[in-house]
Amino acid sequence: MNGLPDPDRDPQFYDGVPLRRFIAWIIDIVLVGIFTALVLFILALPSLGLVFFITAGVWAVIDVLYRVMTLSGGSATLGMRMMGIEIRAVTGDRLTTGLAAAHTVLYLICYAFVLVQVASVVLMIAARPGRGIPDFILGTAAINRPV
Repeated sequence: MNGLPDPDRDPQFYDGVPLRRFIAWIIDIVLVGIFTALVLFILALPSLGLVFFITAGVWAVIDVLYRVMTLSGGSATLGMRMMGIEIRAVTGDRLTTGLAAAHTVLYLICYAFVLVQVASVVLMIAARPGRGIPDFILGTAAINRPV
């Protein structure tokens, strides 16, 4: 691919992406929650339950690993793959590990601040071609998976 698809010439790459990105986000939150619960359950007995005091930290580590590994492994989290979308670099290529890590860090920064997250979601819905704050900063975009 030579750059991201043009939203005016190739609108099929962006049709329905914001809604499917939202559904993918819900799927990913559920998956990360399940992974976190499993890890906490496995670590609870040896730590005599003390691991539950660091639940947020365990969740954050699992979320970062999940997002970086899945984004760098196919430019999409498992939820995005289920919904048929990918995040592509400004060049149109799939994300590298570095770009996946940068996207994940920016996503988590947005996630940590409610107003910033709301602004990012509003941008995904209102701005063409449906980019959130991390996408604007990195030049990435979520698109329908090319066939």
